[in-house]
Amino acid sequence: MKKKSLHQFHTDWNKVILYIKNNFYIKEKIDIIGIIYLIGVQELGKGKNGFLNREDKINILHIAICRILEPFGYYSYLGKDKEGWPHYILKSKIPFFNRNEQLFLIKKAIIRYMNEENIIE
Repeated sequence: MKKKSLHQFHTDWNKVILYIKNNFYIKEKIDIIGIIYLIGVQELGKGKNGFLNREDKINILHIAICRILEPFGYYSYLGKDKEGWPHYILKSKIPFFNRNEQLFLIKKAIIRYMNEENIIE
């Protein structure tokens, strides 16, 4: 990745963090799983309705991962079920990435999502 692109990536990631801090009033360090969870709740479109069980929380994370990786060609959106839960199908096998590569891909996907949804500019 070119220096300018890497610089832009860090600038954009900082915008994501700033948005989360300012809009969710988080003082401590922001966890990437928390950001993914927020995206999943956003995609579910039901807000935080009461208490969710462990399975629902895992499904919300799965929804977010599918949604943010969809533009990269890994998943395809199928639609919502009768309860309003979005469903995706694996379209292309995700290659093996080491931890740093995984983190970079997820952050890049989150930045793209936030831009596409006009959450950050």
